[in-house]
Amino acid sequence: MRLARVVAVLEPGGAQLAIARISAELCHRGIETRVLAGSASQRGIELFTSRGIEVESWSEQGPLASARASAKLQYACSEGFAAWLRPRVANAGVVHAHMFGGWWAAAAAVPDGVPLAASEHNAVRWPDAPRFGEMRVALGRVDRFFAHGPATRKMILELGYPRDRLRRGVSPVEPGVPRPRTGLPSHRIVFAGRLHEEKGPDLLLDAVARMREPRATLMLGDGPGLAPLRRKAKMLGLERLVRFCGWRSAVGPWLAGASVCAVPSRHDAWSQTAVLAMRLGVPVVGTAVEGLRATLGTRRGVLVAPRDPDALAAAIEDVLSGRRRPDLGRARRYAEAFTPARVTSAYAREYAALIADGRPGEAHQPARDRLTAPALSAPLAAAG
Repeated sequence: MRLARVVAVLEPGGAQLAIARISAELCHRGIETRVLAGSASQRGIELFTSRGIEVESWSEQGPLASARASAKLQYACSEGFAAWLRPRVANAGVVHAHMFGGWWAAAAAVPDGVPLAASEHNAVRWPDAPRFGEMRVALGRVDRFFAHGPATRKMILELGYPRDRLRRGVSPVEPGVPRPRTGLPSHRIVFAGRLHEEKGPDLLLDAVARMREPRATLMLGDGPGLAPLRRKAKMLGLERLVRFCGWRSAVGPWLAGASVCAVPSRHDAWSQTAVLAMRLGVPVVGTAVEGLRATLGTRRGVLVAPRDPDALAAAIEDVLSGRRRPDLGRARRYAEAFTPARVTSAYAREYAALIADGRPGEAHQPARDRLTAPALSAPLAAAG
């Protein structure tokens, strides 16, 4: 099987890291995988090349490379990207495209007869006007859709996508049982994620400042919020307690042995950090948003109201003191379903089924005609 994986934006991030883990596991199983990226940073490319996976990036092509590299293709309908993809996916056995800009372009580029899968890893938050018309038309060429989180599942169904082709998208967490990194505070709070308001790192700083006995707090990640967060930590008098540790592709050694894993997201379809902490026996305190409700529900973690640093501070203190105790055994059993081997096996079965079954029975317009039509304003379970 030859798998072409299309990724709109290749940069360090949870979705990209999950894709890299699955791709590496597929390669170990003899499934040839190459990655075709719209826009890519060097660090994003290294997530894959360090695992022996070939990456080619449209943003590196031609005289407009710098402009293309800076373009945010996650929500774009780029005919140039689609044209660049067309010869590169012509001989693929299966194409799996990620992020709207990736699967829109793939829908225009993939020839008839080649199965196309699509994934959306987070709830879609349009930077400009929504492009539901283009999304609906592109979905007509998608043979299997993997929706991560309830908001995405709801949106895809409302756009008319067939329920029997919709699957619950899942991501793998780090394999193995890491040893705690030496030199870390023995009583520590750990946050790992993109330093962006969606992930709520600023809310965690506010919560730590409200604690009666603030604890050492490690902030793993990078992003546009880094400089403002540093200033905020200083303003709150937390510069000696809060340590910004940068992006880490392996979070396990920092999480292992931690007192609390904090997931203060404003929006979150699912949290790799939370599930890794659950597998490592670290209590998780997270906000009751989107997919986190199901992830941490039934006492697998502690849920608090979103955007409420007082509630977050109180919950962290309750866990530190032992007043609230998540069921760590139940949390660990849940997390064991998300190893790279198990998640990859589920996706491999879906790819094999697409190849064996051929394209679904309904007629499809040719890709070029369809995508120039006027715009209108845990493993894998069927999404209901």
